[in-house]
Amino acid sequence: ALLALLAWGGPPAAGQKRKEMVLSEKVNQLMEWASKRSVIRMNGDKFRRLVKAPPRNYSVIVMFTALQPHRQCVVCKQADEEYQILANSWRYSSAFTNKIFFAMVDFDEGSDVFQMLNMNSAPTFINFPAKGKPKRGDTYELQVRGFAAEQLARWVADRTDVNIRVIRPPNYAGPLMLGLLLAVVGGLVYLRGSNLDFLYNKTGWAFAALCFVLAMTSGQMWNHIRGPPYAHKNPHTGQVSYIHGSSQAQFVAETHIVLLFNGGVTLGMVLLHEAATSDMDVGKRKIMCIAGIGLVVLFFSWLLSVFRSKYHGYPYRYVSH
Repeated sequence: ALLALLAWGGPPAAGQKRKEMVLSEKVNQLMEWASKRSVIRMNGDKFRRLVKAPPRNYSVIVMFTALQPHRQCVVCKQADEEYQILANSWRYSSAFTNKIFFAMVDFDEGSDVFQMLNMNSAPTFINFPAKGKPKRGDTYELQVRGFAAEQLARWVADRTDVNIRVIRPPNYAGPLMLGLLLAVVGGLVYLRGSNLDFLYNKTGWAFAALCFVLAMTSGQMWNHIRGPPYAHKNPHTGQVSYIHGSSQAQFVAETHIVLLFNGGVTLGMVLLHEAATSDMDVGKRKIMCIAGIGLVVLFFSWLLSVFRSKYHGYPYRYVSH
């Protein structure tokens, strides 16, 4: 009976020991690479062995991207910068463990991985959990949430229970711009100390207020909070999208386009107002009126076209189709 028990219990015990040895080798390998680079670059073989194949008791956040210059993926480079910030924040934090690793698969180094996962766009972030296969929530909603490191950190915390405090490199652009602005204002006050009438110029203040309103209504604050990509380029077809197809998200290029269209409509309204209230001769006022109507019709029509492309089924149009 004892011999039978040993014979029955031997192979599973040996299999378990081998499984633990393989897992230990994987973790040691990943820790060695992570000590050198916060984001581990993987090809197809490394991905299949360390991410897809069991055993695994760690999560791997993988960014699938296309960073080679000939791919011309501007969004990939922007997302990579934020991803590096997130990975560095984790690698150099006091809470760093082997519970989670950050990796990257470039299309030119692992196109077979893209084919295996039926992936046709980049960048894409996927969490491969410690147990089981990725679920729907393990694919990051890039078009909705943007690729800012802080947004990625919230998603990682939700999927892995690992909280990462994002630490960004110091950025002196803001203080420098503020200092430059104060220097310009101080210089104007110094040079024109005896004549400060320009501070009471209604046209100047109106123009500044109008620029601020146009910037805010175009979605600049949303960009600052969410950190969306500038545009989206399909790595296979090369097609670039500047307008997001959903009403729940937008691209940075889209806000610039909307800002231009709103500015065109505003300029048309200003021309119409001047044509109606100015003391110029009738001929010039007619030209201003026609130009104002043309600007309003053209740019408002384009605005409606953008609105229709985001709100599918919107029944109204102005001029363009």
